[in-house]
Amino acid sequence: MKNIKVLGSGCAKCKKTVALIKKVASDKAIEINLEKVEDPSQIMAYKVMSTPAVVVDGNIVHKGGIPNRQQIEQWLV
Repeated sequence: MKNIKVLGSGCAKCKKTVALIKKVASDKAIEINLEKVEDPSQIMAYKVMSTPAVVVDGNIVHKGGIPNRQQIEQWLV
């Protein structure tokens, strides 16, 4: 199971990123643990300045926009 965190303030792009990750995981029948992190101090701990950012199994894999479906599929492999 992949542990995924979406870092962001709760803006529309952050919400869209969460929804898209859920959709791709569901479509692929892949079980994930998805967490939305909105606390600025937790976000800064990752040294992220552009949100939304995505962390998969402790590694930052994306920052500064909505990822596309292909990117998400690669993270879930």
